Amino acid sequence: MKQNIPVIIAVVLTVLVLFGVSVYTVDQRQDAIVFQLGEVVSVKKEPGLYFKLPLIQNVRFFDKRILTIDTPEPERFITSEKKNVLVDSFVKWRIVDVKQYYVSVGGDETRAQTRLMQTINDNLRAEFGKRTVHDVVSGERDKIMEILRTKADQDARKIGAQVLDVRLKRVDLPEEVSESVYRRMEAERKRVANELRSQGSAEAEKIRADAERQREVILAEAYRDAQRIKGEGDAKASAIYASAYSQNAEFYAFYRSLQAYKESFKNKGDVMVLDPSSDFFKYLKHPKAGR
Repeated sequence: MKQNIPVIIAVVLTVLVLFGVSVYTVDQRQDAIVFQLGEVVSVKKEPGLYFKLPLIQNVRFFDKRILTIDTPEPERFITSEKKNVLVDSFVKWRIVDVKQYYVSVGGDETRAQTRLMQTINDNLRAEFGKRTVHDVVSGERDKIMEILRTKADQDARKIGAQVLDVRLKRVDLPEEVSESVYRRMEAERKRVANELRSQGSAEAEKIRADAERQREVILAEAYRDAQRIKGEGDAKASAIYASAYSQNAEFYAFYRSLQAYKESFKNKGDVMVLDPSSDFFKYLKHPKAGR
């Protein structure tokens, strides 16, 4: 019995080894292809535990999650105006038919990405060649992306893949062109600014001229009204003086003389040279004159 123990151990180890190389697990994020002597014998798309023939069959796994192709450098394309634009894009894709994918590109992700990018670049070149810079930058950008996705997906199906989305991250003019465009834009903005300033200056002059005209009209009307009121006041004052004079002429003359004295001798330094017999001193000499 003791002599058979090494044999039993060897058999158990052999069984364990064979079991280990015969069992494989498919993750839910993967598809698997089972090969037998280099030929595809089955495809495993559901996650779980599977068995294979050891030494005869081998398994290869493929990621079925969404993958991304992101261009490292912008590509240069020509628009219908014969202008160069730099395009930075990315692609979302995944494997949908793993067997066709293996047959078409040997299961090589790099080869698949190269083919997809060639298709997308060819379609970009064709679509940009039909459109102006404005169209590719903003006008028809969404339409271009949808066309690219549709055409790229049609080609991707031939290799067992699916293109979910194609996005243009950035569409710019080359640096040398951008500089000239910027200068033209700057010149155009300056032209518009100067035009607006000229219009503003003309409008300001018109407003100032109108204000000056209104000022002159207001001043003239005010002067006219002032002269009219002054004339009416002078007329009324004359009428009052005349009425007062007619009632007591001597008192009126006396009052006027007092006013004259007051104005004449208002300051201490005032000097007058008159004949003593002048009528100016009439009421100084004879206060009761005229009574």
